[in-house]
Amino acid sequence: MKQDRVLEKLEILADAAKYDVSCSSGQSNRENKNKVLGDSKGYGICHAFTEDGRCVSLLKILLTNYCIFDCAYCVSRKSNDVKRAAFTVDEVVELTINFYRRNYIEGLFLSSGIFDSPDATMERLVRIAKKLRTIHNFNGYIHLKAIPGASSDLMTQAGMYADRLSINLEIPSEKNLKILAPEKNHKDVITPMTFLKEQIDGHKEEKKINFKAPIFAPAGQSTQMVIGASNETDLEILGTADGFYKKMSLKRVYYSGYVPISHDARLPAIGTPVPIIRENRLYQADWLFRYYNFDVKELVNSTNPNLDLDIDPKLGWALRNLDQFPININYADLEIIKRIPGIGFLSAKKIVEARKFRKIRPEDLKTIGVAYSRAKYFMTFDNPISITKDYTPFELKQLILKNQNSKYKPNFSNQLSLF
Repeated sequence: MKQDRVLEKLEILADAAKYDVSCSSGQSNRENKNKVLGDSKGYGICHAFTEDGRCVSLLKILLTNYCIFDCAYCVSRKSNDVKRAAFTVDEVVELTINFYRRNYIEGLFLSSGIFDSPDATMERLVRIAKKLRTIHNFNGYIHLKAIPGASSDLMTQAGMYADRLSINLEIPSEKNLKILAPEKNHKDVITPMTFLKEQIDGHKEEKKINFKAPIFAPAGQSTQMVIGASNETDLEILGTADGFYKKMSLKRVYYSGYVPISHDARLPAIGTPVPIIRENRLYQADWLFRYYNFDVKELVNSTNPNLDLDIDPKLGWALRNLDQFPININYADLEIIKRIPGIGFLSAKKIVEARKFRKIRPEDLKTIGVAYSRAKYFMTFDNPISITKDYTPFELKQLILKNQNSKYKPNFSNQLSLF
């Protein structure tokens, strides 16, 4: 009977946790030593793909979906008529250990609605992580949701047991947060985020001096923004994200498209979810200013405050800046090559390495993995003539889209033959 009740809770609280997407792989490095249980070294979590192509998973649940807040965009808000449930500390610990032993998971992502108070909620989350680490010697990945308003002491304890901590900003602008969640404000997120940054930085410095010093949230911290529940532009969203990366040294900012869950007049109507392609474009832009050295305002600005949905952000930038092309692939430096549409981060590095031996030719790029059908419009080899100059930005965009659609047009005859 007890097991049936736990499984019922699991069904409710795992479903409620699906709206939090800030649970992908983190760069933790807990090794399996002295016969402890588990090893998070090199692993990702939450059905994420690691660098070597492995798909890994975690137990992703809420401690409870009871909540004292009434945020309009949240399925667990106190006024919502949903089934409620709450795990005990021991139930979460036992589920994690049992799932791990069955090889279902490689870690735990634990969040929670806020019951009683932030401190009461955070204390329960910390107790679960502490028990896993100290009683069961669990050395797998643990990601805890840090609760805004919880004490610094509890935040410090959480960092000693968890690999990653995350505090969700939720709504990108303070103005719209006040409309949708009047009891909340951004200061309550930024204050603990700042504290965690200081603790992470401090422990890293201490580790340099004393290798036996304890680790603190080795996979850093992250946050999540709900996209489309309010009317922020991509410029506002990405500007906020960029600020967090620079000021808080966040590992990741996650963008979660709002799924309409109520008929609240403050929210998008039921049946009008945020297009998944908008999420994708935000992640692509995020990747560009983190790894390709783009400035946010090169991708979005007051004239173009939203990303194009039909083309990726790098191509959009290139079409607005055709005067910077073509780029000579045999002489340009790495940072310039990375800006060519169709050439990825690793491909650009391969090009720079390969040309040490001889000049690059078109067939070489295809072997390296460059999307040559797109890249060819923006580069040259030794011939200064470029077909880019033969097109307006609009014409070139349509040509690339036409080629792209033709390339990915499904061949139903081949598919049918598989059956």
